[in-house]
Amino acid sequence: MGNIYLIGFMGCGKSTVSRYLCKQYGFKCLEMDEEIERQEGRSIKEIFTVSGESYFREVETGLLKKFCSSERLVVSCGGGTALKDENVSEMKRNGIVILLDACPETVYNRVKHNHNRPLLEGNMNVDYICRLMEQRRPKYEAAADFTVITDGKSTQQICREILDTIEEREKNR
Repeated sequence: MGNIYLIGFMGCGKSTVSRYLCKQYGFKCLEMDEEIERQEGRSIKEIFTVSGESYFREVETGLLKKFCSSERLVVSCGGGTALKDENVSEMKRNGIVILLDACPETVYNRVKHNHNRPLLEGNMNVDYICRLMEQRRPKYEAAADFTVITDGKSTQQICREILDTIEEREKNR
């Protein structure tokens, strides 16, 4: 099995699920946003403010390429990673791409107290989240090998669903 790439909108559970998979099943973990903050020495919000979103997206692509050849790596991608075709090609080359999805109300409840979400700054409401999610949905769905809905499920349930689906896919190859 190659790497597992978790994609989806912010607040859908990518970071939580990736950490659990790594802890429980011995995978290595890459939280892209955290790694970018570490490498850049500044927050995502500051990167967006000072250098712009396009700069951030280039750093994101470089990071993905750097780690793409690793094995047994769970990558928690930033919410915009799968919007770029080059990134999707990198992910598919060495792994499986899983879309974690949740309804806008769930996302809002998960992120409403987080002020390190530049795209939601000044727009922290369900209507805006819904519109942004719908704009991104076609790219997310095109990139994903399969989708896991995270609403109302425990982290353990989500991880079990991911691993069961991967195992089933491997058997049918």
